Amino acid sequence: MIYLDHNATSPLDRRVYEKMIPYLTDIYSNPSSIYRFAQGARSAVEDARLYLAQLLNADTKEIIFTSSGTEADNLAIKGIACQLREKGKHIITSKIEHHAILHTCEFLEKYGFEVTYLDVDEYGLVNLDQLKKSLRKDTTLVSIMLANNEIGTIQPIKDIATICHENGSLLHTDAVQAVGKMPIDVKELGIDALSLSGHKFYGPKGVGALYLKKGIKIIPLLHGGGHESGRRSSTENVAGIVGLGEAARLAKLEMKANEAKIRPLRDKLEREIIAKVPEVKVNGHPEKRLYNTLNICLKYIEGEGILINLDFEDICANSGSACTSGSLDPSHVLLALGLPHEIAHGSLRLSLGKDNTPEQIDKVIEVLPKIAERLRSMSPFWQNK
Repeated sequence: MIYLDHNATSPLDRRVYEKMIPYLTDIYSNPSSIYRFAQGARSAVEDARLYLAQLLNADTKEIIFTSSGTEADNLAIKGIACQLREKGKHIITSKIEHHAILHTCEFLEKYGFEVTYLDVDEYGLVNLDQLKKSLRKDTTLVSIMLANNEIGTIQPIKDIATICHENGSLLHTDAVQAVGKMPIDVKELGIDALSLSGHKFYGPKGVGALYLKKGIKIIPLLHGGGHESGRRSSTENVAGIVGLGEAARLAKLEMKANEAKIRPLRDKLEREIIAKVPEVKVNGHPEKRLYNTLNICLKYIEGEGILINLDFEDICANSGSACTSGSLDPSHVLLALGLPHEIAHGSLRLSLGKDNTPEQIDKVIEVLPKIAERLRSMSPFWQNK
């Protein structure tokens, strides 16, 4: 099998798995208990918090463990918006956010909040002039993702943070696709809140985190025993947290080496597909893009047909976000770029990881042009173009 869907999820690193095992079997205590047996679990949780804080250049007290990136997004958006509702009920986000952000904002709109959805240019970059014009006195929160999960475009978050803070607004960024792939310094970037998820950078599923800048208060989503300093109640998922911490530790050590290996493979894949398949459009910014992500549209072909044929060749890919892969609608991200429906329907996302090999990339380059030719031979749009 050739796995090229790392933006959907990444394989669990064997070293992360081995680090987790003792906390699934022998060290099973509740870390909130006061007896000595529980201290091993508590110590492991705090070690993981430290590794994650070091990855982001944050303070350990600014890390809140969650069950996922989606929960972290919900906690940030709902928690901050509701905490500051007396100050204002205006939120700003972009049209290409993950549905964990968009649907959360739509939920808040039902309860009296007003949301402005910013446009993006043809590369997926937020319009900073539109952001400045959209900010109001009652704008309490702006949420713009750091890197897009479908096209890989990286936003100018530092500039966005400066604009927000000049208006007295807080900035949250969904960094689920960025953490572990690129250096992130929350202090240097001026980020107030940041969401992440372990399974996107070789950690386990079912665990994520929210960075929340010291001094910012939120209303919690979960009420109970007051875990995570009262910000996220629930008995800690110790094994998952340990895995997330180890994945963070490894990412900090190996990030540059991973990019040095993966970027040339992605670039070769892009270059050869363009050379061998006619009528291909590359989506996302040519430079300001995650080094592992290639999103293309093969005109006059349905994306689902491409994926099925790749699957017959034991190649795993995607047409957009895995969370909406069952939808027949074209990607909201590609539509926001200005692509017409008929072209957006032919999208293919190939997202690489550290275990992909040159031989695997060569196989994709060999197979994909044949698939495109075969599917186009059955397409009336191709024949009548």
